[in-house]
Amino acid sequence: MANKNSNGMKTKQFKFNVNMRTLFISIFIFLFLLFAYQSINREIKGVIPEKSITTIVSEAKQNKIKKVDIIENKLLIYYKDDKMATTFKEPADSFMKTLKDNGVNPNKIEINVKDNQASSGLMVFLGNLLPTILMVAFFIFLFRQAKGAQDSVFSFGQSKAKRFSKDMPKTTFSDVAGVDEAKSELEEVVDFLKHPEKYKKLGARTPKGVLLVGPAGCGKTLLAKAVAGEAGVPFFSIAGSEFMEMLVGIGAARVRDLFDTAKKNAPTIIFIDEIDAIGRARSVGVMPSHDEREQTLNQILVEMDGFAPTERVVVIAATNRGDLLDTALLRPGRFDRRIIVDYPDVEGRKAIIKIHAKGKPFEKKVDWDRIAKRTVGFSGADLENMLNEAAILAARQAKETINMDDLEEAATKVKLGPEKKRLQSDLDRKLTAYHEAGHAIVSHFLPHTDPVHRISIVSRGMALGFTLIPPAKDKLHETKTHLTERIAVMMGGRAAEEVVFNEVTTGASNDFDQATSIAKAMVVEYGMSGLGPINYGPTYDVTEWGKNYMEQNSVSQEMMSKIDQEVKKIITEGYNTAVKIIKDNRKSIDDVASALIKKEGLDQDEFEKIIETKKPLE
Repeated sequence: MANKNSNGMKTKQFKFNVNMRTLFISIFIFLFLLFAYQSINREIKGVIPEKSITTIVSEAKQNKIKKVDIIENKLLIYYKDDKMATTFKEPADSFMKTLKDNGVNPNKIEINVKDNQASSGLMVFLGNLLPTILMVAFFIFLFRQAKGAQDSVFSFGQSKAKRFSKDMPKTTFSDVAGVDEAKSELEEVVDFLKHPEKYKKLGARTPKGVLLVGPAGCGKTLLAKAVAGEAGVPFFSIAGSEFMEMLVGIGAARVRDLFDTAKKNAPTIIFIDEIDAIGRARSVGVMPSHDEREQTLNQILVEMDGFAPTERVVVIAATNRGDLLDTALLRPGRFDRRIIVDYPDVEGRKAIIKIHAKGKPFEKKVDWDRIAKRTVGFSGADLENMLNEAAILAARQAKETINMDDLEEAATKVKLGPEKKRLQSDLDRKLTAYHEAGHAIVSHFLPHTDPVHRISIVSRGMALGFTLIPPAKDKLHETKTHLTERIAVMMGGRAAEEVVFNEVTTGASNDFDQATSIAKAMVVEYGMSGLGPINYGPTYDVTEWGKNYMEQNSVSQEMMSKIDQEVKKIITEGYNTAVKIIKDNRKSIDDVASALIKKEGLDQDEFEKIIETKKPLE
C-alpha cells in the first residue's frame, strides 16, 4: 500500500499479516516431512542387513567391498555386487586402523567420512524450538478466536435488514394487480414520500405505519416493494423472526439499530414481514411475561411513537394473522392504516394472469375469461404458479405454444396435485366412476348449485377421483339454501353407491368430513337451525385492557345433544335429497359413469352433452 509522506513522495508500507490457517498448514507439512524422513530411515534400517565388524573385515580381505561411508559410529557398506550392509564400531576405534591391523590395505576401498553433527544439531534445535512455536501459534489462535467472538457479540445488536436501493431493479404498481383498493391506499403513502410539502401545508400528520393483512400469496410483500419502487426511496426489508436471538435484549437492540439507520437515510420504508412473530399480544395474566419477544415488541412501540413529523420514515408490515397482534401496535399513531389484501375477484384474476402471461407464447384460442372464472379462490401466487406449470407442461410435450388444455391441466394440478397412475381393478374404476358421477348429477339438478366444471377418475393427491365445481361467480354471502344443497352434493357419491350397487365404500369419508363441518357451522355459528340465532361455539371476550381473547362457551349436555340432532337432521335431509335425484336420473348417471370409465375425464361441455341438458345460471 502506497502513501504520501510530508515531502510529497510516495512511500510503501508493508504489513505482515499472519494467516493462522496457512501457518498451521505449513507446520503440519513440516512435521509430515520430518516424520516421513524418520520413517524412511527406519525402513532403510530394517531392509539393509546389519553385520558385525569382524565379518566386514573378513569380507574386506576377500576384496568384496567397494565403498564404505562412515557416519560417526555407523558404517554403511557398499559391495561390488551392488548389495549393502551396515555395521557399528566403537567410538574410540578407527575403521582404517582396524583394517590395517587385520592386514587389509585401506587404499583398495573407497572410504568416505561424513560429518553428521550439523544435521543432528539442526534436528536437536528444531526439536527444542518446535514445541515453543506450536505453543505461541496456539495462543495467537485463541486470542483471535476471543476477538472474533467479542466482535460477534457486539454485532448481535446490529439489524439484519436487507437494503434495496433505488438503483436496483424496482417493482412498481404496474407489476401488481388484483388488489386495486390496497393500491389506492398505498398510492397516498407514495405521494407523501414524494411530495411531503403539500400535506404539511394542511397540517397532515405523517402516516407512520401501514399494516397489510391477508392470506398467503395475495401480494403483501409485492405491494411493499411496489411502494418503495414508486417512491424511489431506500427500502429496508426484514422478517419478524430475524429480531429474535437467544441473548436477552438483542431483539430490542436490532430494532433500535434498524430505525436509526432508516432515519439517517430518510425518506425510507421499513418493511417487516410476518410481524406476528414479534407483534403478538402481550400477556394479560396476573403474572405478566417479560420474555425476549415482548421486549422487542415494546421497543418497536417506542420507536414508532418516537418519530418526528419531518423524518418521513414509513413502516409497512405484513401478516396473515392480524387477529393475533397486540392492540397497542394497531392503535392510530403507530399503524395508522390497516389494509386487507384478499383473494382477487374475477377481474383481478384477469389482470394478474395478464401480467404473468408476458413472455409466454399462448394460442389465440385461449379463453382468458373462462380461465379467470375457473380459478375462483386462487391467489396471485397460485395464478403465477399455474401459468408456469402450463409452460413446463407444454415444453415437456415439445410444443411451441401453450394451449387451453395445458392451462386446464396446470390449474387442476395447482388445486389438487399431480396425476397418479395407480393400478386399479375394473371394480374400483367402476365404483369411482359412479361415485363421481353421483356428485355431478346431484349438483346439476339442484337449482342453486354451480355448474360442474370437470369430472375425473384419475387419482390426484389422496383422492381416487374428483368432481370440480368452482363457483360460477364470486360470492360475498352464503345462503342457507345454498349450504344445504352443497351438503346434498357432497352426499351424492355415497347415494350413488347405495342406489347402484346396494353397497357402500370408504371413498366418501372426506365428503362426510366436509358436510359435517358445514352443518355444524350452520347450527353453532350461523344460527341456521331450529335452535335459533344463537352462537353455541367459542366467542371472543374483551378484557378491561381492550384485548380480545377466545373463550369457550359453556354449553350444557342437553344443548350439546340438541346440536348433534340438528347437525344429523341437516345431513340426513341432504342425503335423502341426493338419493331421490340419483333415482330419478338413473339413466343419466349410468351414461356419465360409462363415459368416465372409457375416457377417465369429462369437461363441462362433454358432461352436459351426455345428460342432454345445460345448467342454468342463477
